[in-house]
Amino acid sequence: MPRFFTLQQAEAILPAVEAAIREAISAKAESERLDAEWQAVPQRVAFLGGVQLDRARAIELKNRREAAGQALQQAVENVHELGCLVKDLDIGLIDFPTLLKGEEVYLCWKLGEERIRFWHGVSEGFRGRKPIDSGFLEHHRGELPN
Repeated sequence: MPRFFTLQQAEAILPAVEAAIREAISAKAESERLDAEWQAVPQRVAFLGGVQLDRARAIELKNRREAAGQALQQAVENVHELGCLVKDLDIGLIDFPTLLKGEEVYLCWKLGEERIRFWHGVSEGFRGRKPIDSGFLEHHRGELPN
């Protein structure tokens, strides 16, 4: 069962969410860099005419690549453990499940935004973001089962 947040609860954990998503973005960049380096190994061997592969370096690169992948997975899990959903790791897009008029919707936050100012329906996504206004707040108060 998903955790539902009030706007205040979601904003209270934003510093932890921001730290966790920054860690995930950094881990993703490192994982992608090492993956590209790993993918280039056979090309380099072919380019050099089948020159003997430095096995120790290849094993070290493979191990670093696997560790980076595990660090990325753990960083994303850290965000999920806070009760949030990672929607787009490239831009740091996070959703917080909440209820509005008894229906599940998402409070939507993007890395770089000072606070949570938008929400959207479960099937709408980022393009369907709507501003949190007085109408939203009126129907959002006191509705969570927490």
